[in-house]
Amino acid sequence: MSHKHSMILLYLIVVGMVLGLLAGWYFGEDVLIVKWIGVLFLNALKMTIVPLILAAVISGVASLGDVRKLGKPGGLTMLYYLSTTVIAILIGLVLVNIIQPGVGVEMTAEALEVGQQKVQTSGNQDFSDILLSLISPNLVKSAADLQLLPLVFFAVLFGTAVTTVGSMGTSVINFFEGLNETMMKIVGWIMYFAPLGVFALVATALGEAGGGDAFLATILGIGKYVATVLIALAVHSVVLFVIMISMSNRGAVYLKDMARALLTAFGTASSSATLPLTMECAYEHGLSERSVRFVLPLGSTVNMNGTALYEAIAAMFIAQMYGIELGLFAQILIVVTATLAAIGAAGIPQAGTVTMLIVLGAVGLPAEGIGILLSVDWFLDRFRTAVNVWGDAVGAAVMNKYMISTEEKALEYALKDD
Repeated sequence: MSHKHSMILLYLIVVGMVLGLLAGWYFGEDVLIVKWIGVLFLNALKMTIVPLILAAVISGVASLGDVRKLGKPGGLTMLYYLSTTVIAILIGLVLVNIIQPGVGVEMTAEALEVGQQKVQTSGNQDFSDILLSLISPNLVKSAADLQLLPLVFFAVLFGTAVTTVGSMGTSVINFFEGLNETMMKIVGWIMYFAPLGVFALVATALGEAGGGDAFLATILGIGKYVATVLIALAVHSVVLFVIMISMSNRGAVYLKDMARALLTAFGTASSSATLPLTMECAYEHGLSERSVRFVLPLGSTVNMNGTALYEAIAAMFIAQMYGIELGLFAQILIVVTATLAAIGAAGIPQAGTVTMLIVLGAVGLPAEGIGILLSVDWFLDRFRTAVNVWGDAVGAAVMNKYMISTEEKALEYALKDD
C-alpha cells in the first residue's frame, strides 16, 4: 500500500471511529442493526492470523540462518517484553495507591451476582495452565480456537529445525516466505474496509452498553477507577515512546506510521486480529523483515502491557472496595502474578478479565468483585489493547536496531577475514 493510500485510510478510520461513537451514543441499541458489518470485518482479519503467524515466524526464524543465532535475539526480545510489562504494572500500582479509586465504592447485589456468574463460567486457572498452554497436542484445534501461544512455539521450533536439514529445507523456507508475502497482500485488501468495520464495532459496543445515558451513569459510579486506568495507560504509553526514542532512534514518525494499527486495535479490542495490520505498518515504515516476522507475532501472544497494568489496578481497586489492606508483599505478588497472567492472556476481546482471576486468587481477594468492573470493561479493553499493540510495535523498533547492528558487525568481521 502506498504512503498516500495509507494516510487516506488512516483519516477514514478516524472518521469511522468518531461516527461510531456518535451513532452508539445517540441511537443506543438501535445501532445493533450494523453489528454484522463489524463481525464480518473482524472475522476477515482473524481469517489471516493463523497462516500469517506460521509463515512470518517460520520464515523469520529461518532467515536468522545458524540456529545458534536465535538464542540472543529471542532472549533479548523476551527480556524487553518482561521489562516493559513489569514497568506497566508498577505504574498502575503507584497510581492506584495514590488515587485510591476503590475507597467509598459499594458493590450492588446485581454486580455481585454478575461477578459470581463470571467466576463460575471462567473455571479455575493457575500457572500450570499457562505453562501447559505452550504446547498443544492438537495444533489444528489450537488454530481453530485462535490459541496463538502454542502456534508461535511450534513455528519457532519448526523454523529452527528447517535450518538444519540443508538444501532440502530451502524449498520449505521459500514456500513460507511466499505465503507471508501473499498473506500481507490479502491484509492490504481487507484494510480498505477498515473504516466501515471500525465504525460498526465501536458503535455496537456502545449500543450494547445502553447508549450514551447508560454509559454516563456507569462512569459516574466508578469514574475514579476508569480515570486511574486511563491515566496509567497514558503514562505507560509515554514511557514506551521514550524507550523507543532512546533505544531505536525513531520518533513521532514511527508513531504516526503505526496509527492505523493502533486505531484498529481500539476498534477491534483484539491485538491478535490487529497483528496483520501491525506487521504491514512496520514493513511500510522500513523495519527489517527479521524483526517484524519474529518480534511482532511473539509480542501479540506474550506481551500484554496494557492488560497487566489493568489487572494490577483492578486487583487493588477490588481490595480497596472491600476494605482489604494489601501490604508490600501482597503487591509484589501482584507484580509477579499479573506478569505471568498477562503472558497467558489470549489476544481476544476481554481476555484479561479471565486471567485476572489468577491475580485475585494469588492475593486472596474475592473474585466476585469483578462484577462491578464488567460494566466498563468493554470500554477500557479498547484502550489497553491499543497499548498492547503499541508495546509490540516499540519492541519491534528496538529489536530492529539490534538485529541490524548485529548484521553489520557480522559483515564487518567477514570482510576483515577476506
